[in-house]
Amino acid sequence: MPELPADPGAGAADDVAEAADGVAAPGSASWPEYLHEFATAEPSPRRVEMHRTGDALRRIIDRLHGSPAPDGELAKAADELERLADRLDAFPGGSLYEGFSESPLAGRDPHAFFDHSPMLGRANPLAPPVELWADGDVMRGRVTFGSAYEGPPGCAHGGYVAAAFDEVLGSTQSLAGRPGMTGRLTIHYRSPTPLHTELRFAARVVDVSGRKTFTEGTLHAGDRLCAEGEGLFVAIDFLKLADMQRRRDEAFGPEGGPAGGDGA
Repeated sequence: MPELPADPGAGAADDVAEAADGVAAPGSASWPEYLHEFATAEPSPRRVEMHRTGDALRRIIDRLHGSPAPDGELAKAADELERLADRLDAFPGGSLYEGFSESPLAGRDPHAFFDHSPMLGRANPLAPPVELWADGDVMRGRVTFGSAYEGPPGCAHGGYVAAAFDEVLGSTQSLAGRPGMTGRLTIHYRSPTPLHTELRFAARVVDVSGRKTFTEGTLHAGDRLCAEGEGLFVAIDFLKLADMQRRRDEAFGPEGGPAGGDGA
């Protein structure tokens, strides 16, 4: 797909042409429907089990945070986890993505975006996860940070707050019809962001200039403002992005590690 024009005008809200290898930009007019569909549609049996596995591992990570368990119990847990890791070693894998893991760059069938994203993925135990949905021209989201995300006592680490804003604002600029990559992300921390509390995001596009899309968003705990975010996103050539994916697959291969032999 050729690079997005400097001034797409009214056509910016139309479906963006699909990139190479079937990857499509979620800046299309139908992207809000995708968000709704994958938030409400019945998952396949395999995805159900992936979600269960991710949720269980997320619980383990949370319980291990500052755990008072005695040495003996920790040793038993480590033995069980090592046996589980050995069991899963029989099914090596690299990238499971059908498209790209970041929400602005997800594929036409964005199961991977929802399941494996480091911020939104139910199947990714590192994800909180963040839930997103479109509400007219506003991108809304919610998240609860558990103990594993603690920075200051009882509060979420600012780095995780920033990462969540990057995902939220990235989805926001996509919904405006201008999918691209983060050029600049600025976070203003207004008050401590509490753990174990449902937090709410709201974000919107505030300006478009050439290939640049400017977004702003807020994060609240109840009525209290925790942080504000500003994101600049730059429209890209999706053929180049597809080439990045190809080179990534060549470098890491199906085994998930550096390719051998030819040194690719």
